[in-house]
Amino acid sequence: MTGAFLSGESMPARILRGLLASPKASVAAFICLALVIAAILAPLIAPQNPYDLAQIDFFDGRLPPGSEGMSGMTFWLGTDTQGRDMFSAMLYGLRTSLAVGLTSGLLALLVGTTLGLIAAYAGGRVDAFIRRVVDLMLGFPTILVALMILVVFGQGTWKVILALIFVQWAYFARAVRAAALVETGKDYVEAARCLGLSPARILAAHILPNCLPPLIVIGTIQVANAIAAEATLSFLGIGLPITEPSLGLLIANGYQVLLAGLYWMSVYPGLLLLVIVFSVNIVGDRLRVVLNPRIET
Repeated sequence: MTGAFLSGESMPARILRGLLASPKASVAAFICLALVIAAILAPLIAPQNPYDLAQIDFFDGRLPPGSEGMSGMTFWLGTDTQGRDMFSAMLYGLRTSLAVGLTSGLLALLVGTTLGLIAAYAGGRVDAFIRRVVDLMLGFPTILVALMILVVFGQGTWKVILALIFVQWAYFARAVRAAALVETGKDYVEAARCLGLSPARILAAHILPNCLPPLIVIGTIQVANAIAAEATLSFLGIGLPITEPSLGLLIANGYQVLLAGLYWMSVYPGLLLLVIVFSVNIVGDRLRVVLNPRIET
């Protein structure tokens, strides 16, 4: 089977067909879907609200996996130093990590796509200016720039999201500009101009749909990068506040007692983070193959 698809096949059908054709990608996509559902339903699935003090018993702290607490509740993944159920804490942390990663990725896509389309269509000085800004942004390490922003503006969910948008939009802008430059030279764009269509309509209705394949691939990868970056920032103590814990903060809390033999507090959230990032990257790599007809699948 090649990367070419039937001419009448829609993009969602192409993506579904391509994912199902690869067992590895199918498993990764199922894991991603299951984790998203688990994060959404965390308040219903979790046996305990780990951030409701009325449900936490300090005497249940540091219990190993499979232990029974003072109330008779079994903690299958153990508890942390404060007596919180690790399974519940991981579900809530997953919810926060996915929310930050998806929100920052989508908003960065919106900003980067807009600037990339403008650069390709306008050309000249506008294109040159946007390209220079993109090159400047891509010249700095992502974590370093995000660290600088958060050190200046402080902690907070939206501050982390804005920092991630700031370091991600350039990837989308570069990809969209490259794809849009190819499209702007085609006959259908010239025909649209001759019909008197506005630049905004030409960009949104004609050029953008043909730039979607690389956007989908990069968007998938950047969501994984955003989740990992947020976890890194929270692990360093400058990301999300303790009132809105993520997987990175759970890993950081467990890391402090890792050498005391309390491995489950850090290892289990770390494994969950690894599964998320690894699965999303597998799906993204498969989409790159599926949406590129020049690549053999």
